[in-house]
Amino acid sequence: MIPVCLVTGFLGSGKTTLLRQMAERHRGRKLVFVVNEFSAADVDGEAMRQVAPDVVAIPGGSIFCTCLVGEFIRVLTGLPERFHSNASPMDGVVIEASGIANPKVVEQMLRETGLDEMYALTSILAVADPGTFPVLLQTLPNITAQIECSDVVVLNKTDLFGESEIARAEEAIRGIRPGVSIVRSRFCDVDLPLFDAHTPRGLRGLYAACADSHYAALCVRTERKVDIEALCGRLRRLPGLYRAKGFVRTRGGAHYVDATMSNISVQPVPGHAGAFEMALIVGREHAAAAETLAKDIEFGHVEREDGM
Repeated sequence: MIPVCLVTGFLGSGKTTLLRQMAERHRGRKLVFVVNEFSAADVDGEAMRQVAPDVVAIPGGSIFCTCLVGEFIRVLTGLPERFHSNASPMDGVVIEASGIANPKVVEQMLRETGLDEMYALTSILAVADPGTFPVLLQTLPNITAQIECSDVVVLNKTDLFGESEIARAEEAIRGIRPGVSIVRSRFCDVDLPLFDAHTPRGLRGLYAACADSHYAALCVRTERKVDIEALCGRLRRLPGLYRAKGFVRTRGGAHYVDATMSNISVQPVPGHAGAFEMALIVGREHAAAAETLAKDIEFGHVEREDGM
C-alpha cells in the first residue's frame, strides 16, 4: 500500500508553502506531489517543480468535483507505473487539494474506484490563516468541512497577527473539531509526520458541482512586461479578491506574485523558464473588475497612477 497525505486549506493559507517545506525536509525520500489548482493556470505546480522532481499538476477546478474527479482518478491510477519501481519505490504521495475543496468524499472515492487497494490515506492536514479563517467560516461551508476532516491544523502566518487574533482562530477551529492538534507556524515551517498508520475515518460527502457560485477564476498569460509596484497596487484595490498568484515579466526580470486577502508578497525568480501566467480568484459578484485587471495585465497596461 502506498501511503497518502492530503493537504487542505483555503486559498492563500499556505498549502504550497507547506508542500515546499515537506520537499525540503524529506529530500532523501521519494515523494510524489499531486497539486490541484482551482484556476486553469498551473502556478502551484510550477512553484513545486523548483524544489521537487516528481510533481503532477491537475489544474482547472477541484479534484473532488464532478468535472475533475475522473482526471484525478486517472492520475492516481497511473502514478505507480510512472514513479514506482523495485529500484526506486515511492515512499508516499502528498496531495494538495484546491483551496475551495470539500475533502469529505475522499475515502468514498478511493473505495468506489478500488484505489483503496493501492493507496492508504494516512493523514489529512489543514492549513489555516488566523486573519481570514473566522471570517471565511461565516460564508464558505467547505472551510468547516476541511477542519472536520483534519488530523492536524497548521495555523500559519502567526508572525503577522497578534495573540488575540491567533487565539480567536484556535477557538473557532476547536469549536469545529474539539481536541484536534493545532500547530502554530511561520511560513509553514513545521515538521509533521506525513504517513502515520492508516485508520479509516468514516468520512462521507458528495462530489461538488463544476461551477461554484462563490467564485470566479481567471487565468491570464502574457509575455508583456508589467510594473510590479503598479500591479500590487491594483491587486490591493481589487474588490472581492480571494487569491492572485503567478509569474510575471517585469523590467527587472521574472517575479512571483502571491496575493491573499491579508497580504501581498513578491519574489524575484532568476532563471525562470516556465510560462508567464497568473491566476485571479475573486467573489463571483466582482468578476467584471477582475476581468478588467486581467486584460490590463495581458496587454501590459498595468501602470502606476502617476504614469511613471
